[in-house]
Amino acid sequence: MTGIATVRGERAARVAWARLTEPGDSGVAAQISAVGAEEALHAVGAETTLGQRMAERLAELDVDRDLAIARRLGARLVVPGDAEWPVGLDDLEAPPVCLWVLGGARLSDVTTRSVAVVGARAATGYGVHVAKELGAGLAERGFGVVSGAAYGIDGAAHEGALAVEGVTVAVLACGVDRPYPSGHAGLLRRVQVDGLVISEVPPGSAPTKWRFLSRNRMIATLTQGTVVVEAGLRSGSRNTARLADDHLRVVCAVPGPVSSAVSAGCHELVRGGAILVTDAAEVAEAVGPIGELAPRKEGAGQPGDDLEPNHRIVLAALPTRKPVTTEELARLSGLSSTEVRGALGALDLAGLARRHGEGWRRPPGR
Repeated sequence: MTGIATVRGERAARVAWARLTEPGDSGVAAQISAVGAEEALHAVGAETTLGQRMAERLAELDVDRDLAIARRLGARLVVPGDAEWPVGLDDLEAPPVCLWVLGGARLSDVTTRSVAVVGARAATGYGVHVAKELGAGLAERGFGVVSGAAYGIDGAAHEGALAVEGVTVAVLACGVDRPYPSGHAGLLRRVQVDGLVISEVPPGSAPTKWRFLSRNRMIATLTQGTVVVEAGLRSGSRNTARLADDHLRVVCAVPGPVSSAVSAGCHELVRGGAILVTDAAEVAEAVGPIGELAPRKEGAGQPGDDLEPNHRIVLAALPTRKPVTTEELARLSGLSSTEVRGALGALDLAGLARRHGEGWRRPPGR
């Protein structure tokens, strides 16, 4: 087809594919995998369905222009086979034909140890707080924090990572030259400093509903695991979690109030097998290498927690004011007098029982 014939080289051909087709096209992916991007591009017949679709966009095709815009932005083109290409994307049936990458970090390095934190745009104050804490805690543990730069949970996760000078990756459904949402333009500029802003669609591309769905598959497979903080029963975040699970990534979910519609999707994920998490340490334990164990959460210790069963029974029977005799303790506890005397000796040594004449009681404050 006119215009395509002038495209030469694998990298240029991938730029052309990105301009002429939509992300996630399995037919395109199969052709490129079979013969390479350049040969597949030149083999597209004008009479085929794919050729007819591409013909609608031929007027927009200008590989040199797209590359020049990228250079002006400071963005770089990353394609499969490059050292910076994130290998997790190769698990997709239709991986991106190329990536436009903006920022100082190295994409392959960041995603080698990374977690996606996603959730509702209409997040609650609770959800925003948790997402920020997760972003910060994961970044402090050396994880790249990956999300979609949307309002709500996504933005909070990026903010949390940035707050501790961590590395975060914003995956866009539009060109890297079009900050979206516009209210996060400042956030995306900050992400670029030490992290990355990436997209599989060329500069100038608008965000569309289907591109958000395609974007989700990248978030799900760039990382080793996905954490959903808040999500309704029908949400893009649950879609991301499903894609992560399909590609054998770890899926975690943060619980919320059972009355909260915005947490209902998280609860369904847990019922379906997702790992319930409440902080970054638990996410690191679930997603990271063996040995990154989260501290065990336990309530405050109580006197007598480490006692033998009979000793605990006698301790529970001891009054705090009026002393009682051994015989009375035996009657109250259902133990023999011999067992009670033995328990009282142990409790006395532990400072948990005190003799008063012929009786026993607990010491004050114990």
